[in-house]
Amino acid sequence: MRRRHSRNSFTELMPIVRLWTLRILITLKGHRSFIRSHGFSDDSLALTLGLERWVEDPEFVHKVKDSLTEVRQLHRQAEMDCQSTHVPAALTRNIERLQALTGLTEVDRQVLAFVVLLRNDSTLSAAARCVEKLTMVDACESLAIILDLPVDDIRASLHRDGALLRSGLISITTSPCDIEDKFQPISDDFAGKLMLPDMEPADLLRSVVTPAAPAELSLDDYPHLAPSLDILVPYLRHAIDAGCRGVNVFLHGPPGTGKTQLARAVAARLGCTIFEISSEDDDGDPQGGKKRLCGLRAAQCFFRSSGSLVLFDEVEDVFAGDFFGKSVAQANKGWMNQMLEGNGTPTFWLSNSIQGIDAAFMRRFDLVLEVGVPPRRQRERTVRSLCGDLVEEASILRLADSETLAPAVVARAVNVVRAIEGGLDRRQASVATERLIDNILSAQGHASLRANEATRLPPSYDPAYINVDADLTQIAAGLAQSRCGRLCLYGPPGTGKTAYGRWLAQQLGMPLMLKRASDLLSMWVGQAEKNIAAAFRSAESDGAILLIDEVDSFLQDRSGAQRSWEITQVNEMLTQMEAFPGIFIASTNLMSGLDQAALRRFDLKLKFDFLKPAQAAAMLYRHCEALEIPAPHAAEELARKRLRSLTPGDFAAVMRRHRFHPVTNTEDLVAALQAECAIKADARAPIGFVH
Repeated sequence: MRRRHSRNSFTELMPIVRLWTLRILITLKGHRSFIRSHGFSDDSLALTLGLERWVEDPEFVHKVKDSLTEVRQLHRQAEMDCQSTHVPAALTRNIERLQALTGLTEVDRQVLAFVVLLRNDSTLSAAARCVEKLTMVDACESLAIILDLPVDDIRASLHRDGALLRSGLISITTSPCDIEDKFQPISDDFAGKLMLPDMEPADLLRSVVTPAAPAELSLDDYPHLAPSLDILVPYLRHAIDAGCRGVNVFLHGPPGTGKTQLARAVAARLGCTIFEISSEDDDGDPQGGKKRLCGLRAAQCFFRSSGSLVLFDEVEDVFAGDFFGKSVAQANKGWMNQMLEGNGTPTFWLSNSIQGIDAAFMRRFDLVLEVGVPPRRQRERTVRSLCGDLVEEASILRLADSETLAPAVVARAVNVVRAIEGGLDRRQASVATERLIDNILSAQGHASLRANEATRLPPSYDPAYINVDADLTQIAAGLAQSRCGRLCLYGPPGTGKTAYGRWLAQQLGMPLMLKRASDLLSMWVGQAEKNIAAAFRSAESDGAILLIDEVDSFLQDRSGAQRSWEITQVNEMLTQMEAFPGIFIASTNLMSGLDQAALRRFDLKLKFDFLKPAQAAAMLYRHCEALEIPAPHAAEELARKRLRSLTPGDFAAVMRRHRFHPVTNTEDLVAALQAECAIKADARAPIGFVH
């Protein structure tokens, strides 16, 4: 809200305001809008100018010229007294302080004083609204008349490369409008503070630039970003010490991954103050990208010699396109490029996404760093520090397993639960925490915390019950030594391919990153390739085994491709496989039709098949024992039923069914297994149990 000083009479007006007001009304012909045939357009302005008798005259329609004559007389007197007019002393001193920081010229000072008084004095602003639809040329000429300065000097002062606009202290509306709307201070709060005595520059900018809160994390909390931070921190140290210009760092990643905290932590490591560009105005309302850029420009001028850093969060305000597809940055592309190349204070730019950002802008950032969801080991460390004393161990592990769970989401849920902790035991606190987090994950379009539990490796898993043409234990031992390999697991569903990946990760003491086709495919052209690259990059960062299930979705033979993206997805997968330094496992139910180049890139191709007779019998005995039912003739019963396509997955399905449809004897168990085999459309040739 604009701050206005109330005026009761013409004699109470500041002489400088009186002079400028009358120049607007007479020299700029604002009287044409102010004095109308039926009366004044603004009675308050008329009363302040001492025109009470005309406001109250019922015969005004016949005395329009007389009222104008009186205003002209007031103007002549004001011009005669102009030598004694001056800008208020407090405003003059504050502008002098700004001049020392920003390099304002004398003309710049006078223009800034006019804009500030325009925002603080209701009489001057009312007069300014009487001169409408000014172009930029008109505005320069009008301002030259109001301030009684050469128009060329005004043009130089209002040039985009001039100190006044470059500093962001004022901005100019390009579309035709009245004088008041043509010239905008960085904020109305800033204009109000300039009228107060003894204001420090930092206090003047408080509404647009604020000192950041202390960092709650340290760089030790970002071990997954250590290689990039080992470059970033010394580079910023050098830039600050050497006074380098055009230093910009772009941090991007999903919400809640700690981008703001990272910037603050870097500042803390460097021993610097970091200032944040405000995202709301003086009234607490959201502030648009253009206004925030003005704040950034001012911060660059004010803090360029202080060894400080600047943080510009939510830069989508600047780089994201509007309804017509053009962003604030694109609408001012030349200026934006100059800003990135010449800013005097190192700046962090933070965004949730880099989608849609013009490549011309992106190449001007010194470092572009993705701050994604931390790897599992770091997620577990963070979760333990946030709620290790609050929730059960099983909850901690489920939270750490979620590859989409940002630390900020955990922190917020934990804060809620701690607020009601007194009425909850540990079990209830765990349930409440997971429920809150699941609600947020669902709203974000992510899987719940328990999504992976159905495929979690059961305690009873044994590779002896996997029918594969290789020694799985020996393969695990070899991979434990090399920590590098590309495996293709193929065969019918339920034969244990994914379970083997989980078992292998457990044997090697490595996290497993499981991705399904639905996790990586996208309706947007090119996004699937990015998702594939991100999966490999994340697995490498986490030191995890990467297992991509249903890999046939990405490795179809390119010779039969009909669309360009079918080829680019295969190309991306092959490129990532080739470059990946860790253990990569691909599983598929459909070996036929895979791209031949892809098959050549696998170090080992393992066929998982239906259970052998001995394996099937052993599994039957084990499950009878678990169900506490007798199985004296289990093998014979299997042979009699001629079950030729049994898999470990069939036994798992029957055991899940047992929870609500109990199996009470061996015959029921075998019948349930027979039903599972009967619905398989691709039942193979007999592998045993033949009479």
